[in-house]
Amino acid sequence: MGLIGGQELLLILVIVIVLFGAKKIPELASGLGKGIKEFKKAQQETERQLSDATPEQPKITDETKS
Repeated sequence: MGLIGGQELLLILVIVIVLFGAKKIPELASGLGKGIKEFKKAQQETERQLSDATPEQPKITDETKS
């Protein structure tokens, strides 16, 4: 199971064009881009909240071990 090859990508593109039409593809791509942007924004916000909620652990150095 590897990455999608050129022929598979071309076949998927042809199917998308047949199903949705060439005029709808820019709208679909725009919606997909906005969805990905919102997902990344929510992911960064969640990571920020988690880092704010977990206390910082003091770093152990050679001086603090003894």
